[in-house]
Amino acid sequence: MNNYAPIPLYIHPDTQTTVKDRSYRFAPPGGAFGYLDQSSNHPILYSSNPPLLSFWRNKRVFLTGHTGFKGSWLSIWLTSLGAKVYGYALKPPTKPSIFEQSKLAKFIEAHDIGDVRNFERLTKALKKSKADIVIHMAAQPLVRDSYIIPRETYETNVMGTVNLFEAVRRYYQPKVLLNITTDKVYENKETKRGYTETDPLGGYDPYSSSKACSELVTSAYRNSFFHSSHPALHPDTQTPVKDRSYRFAPPGGAFGCSNPLISSARAGNVIGGGDWAKDRLVPDIVRAIINKQKVYIRNPNSIRPWQHVLESLSGYMLLCEKMYLEGEKYCGAWNFGPDENDLKTVKWIVERLLLKIKPNKGYEIAKGRHLHEAKFLVLNPDKAKKKLGWHSKWNLDKSLDKISQWTNSYLSGEKPLDICIKQINEYMGNK
Repeated sequence: MNNYAPIPLYIHPDTQTTVKDRSYRFAPPGGAFGYLDQSSNHPILYSSNPPLLSFWRNKRVFLTGHTGFKGSWLSIWLTSLGAKVYGYALKPPTKPSIFEQSKLAKFIEAHDIGDVRNFERLTKALKKSKADIVIHMAAQPLVRDSYIIPRETYETNVMGTVNLFEAVRRYYQPKVLLNITTDKVYENKETKRGYTETDPLGGYDPYSSSKACSELVTSAYRNSFFHSSHPALHPDTQTPVKDRSYRFAPPGGAFGCSNPLISSARAGNVIGGGDWAKDRLVPDIVRAIINKQKVYIRNPNSIRPWQHVLESLSGYMLLCEKMYLEGEKYCGAWNFGPDENDLKTVKWIVERLLLKIKPNKGYEIAKGRHLHEAKFLVLNPDKAKKKLGWHSKWNLDKSLDKISQWTNSYLSGEKPLDICIKQINEYMGNK
């Protein structure tokens, strides 16, 4: 039996015995805690840490880009903590995809297939969600693709962000809005000093440039429309609203609270199990191993701020919680990056991962000319460490262990959702 398929009320999913307590939370072997949600008639995931006291319990989260690699992991984690996730994204960008493999459409409140460039559809989905928190992940995320489709990259990464902020300004205002960008937003001079949040923005390629533009959009909307020093304005008439708790309903719009709290988050090169994207190092390695092919790498000596996907997601979630509970002092730009001793070359990553996942055909350096990619890029996450209390739990070697465990478990037939839940529980259990 599929542990995650809708089941009759009061029936344990494995034993099929009656569960008297309607609130009982069971744990299928190797699986996730869950029970049938009576209101929506679909199962809810729970982590092994009971979410009764969790900040995220019953929070309504509007998540763009939920079908991607990071979005899928975040959807699983938030849902396991009792949040109600309303997803808005294009169809999963890869086949296979962790979203489809985990059957996440069954667990989230809404799975809306749409483009952030479509303002009307995006607005409708946002209003319908009545979200407490909005997390914007939808993007054209690949540097190499941005050379091929630069216009689409700018339309998605810049105007998609504008569309979301404009929908928030005019139609529905959550309490918290977090825009996820990238470590590549900085004007990279390829020095060994880690970039801080106050360093100049830049971007050599269309992807990096478009994400830097998204950062500027975030700052402009926060300063122009949502700053506490400004009077709360009705989104259409732009007339002052004296009571900041006033919940307005613009014509054709939805109720919302004035002046949402807005931040952006810049993370390093995220890695993790279940990433099947093209032209990314770890997925290329895993794909080559599965297909019994040699791994080809382009820039063996390039150094990136590698970090497990759960590291960056934990930072996003902590930042949202701080903004929600403690207010505007946590608004702004934030770096979430690994410690300095985890700054390794592409070659080091490849050799280390090939030692952990066997059998494999080894690797070779690809010949020929390649598109420009930064050779050295480092983030300085001191602000997040000092002000949020965030820190890395899994160093790079442990992160690669988790990727190899995920991959080996997947190749052995274990369900991707079970593997993700297990690793989320392990991460939450680490200090």
